[in-house]
Amino acid sequence: MIAIGSDHGGYALKQEIMRHLEERGIDYKDFGCYDESSCDYPIYARLVANEVAEGRCETGILICGTGIGISIAANKVPGIRAALCTDCFCAEATRQHNDANILCLGGRVVGPGLAIKIVDTFLDTPFSEDERHVRRISLIEQ
Repeated sequence: MIAIGSDHGGYALKQEIMRHLEERGIDYKDFGCYDESSCDYPIYARLVANEVAEGRCETGILICGTGIGISIAANKVPGIRAALCTDCFCAEATRQHNDANILCLGGRVVGPGLAIKIVDTFLDTPFSEDERHVRRISLIEQ
């Protein structure tokens, strides 16, 4: 199960991503926001991050206007490694090297076509399990 959330700046892209997840047969839970009315991204970042950190969802996707604010807010939750990705290389690398558990996107930065490719890359790339990456993640979590 994927936890997904956005603020008003990421709402339209979230709709596109949810349609894509449905097409792929991937279950998700939408934690809001539910329209384009102005709202506060930290609320949705925390909801999604808590679901992932507590193991109720395997991974998360968060979207705000730039992806920056929502990634900062999500990373305040212990156990979360939220990564802002603007291309497929970053999505692949953050899964392989950082075992990122939340993908963050900027709804005003990437278009839906690229965003879908980034989502697929993030979801389909496993963590490498290399000792050096495991060691580095443990250093992050100290």
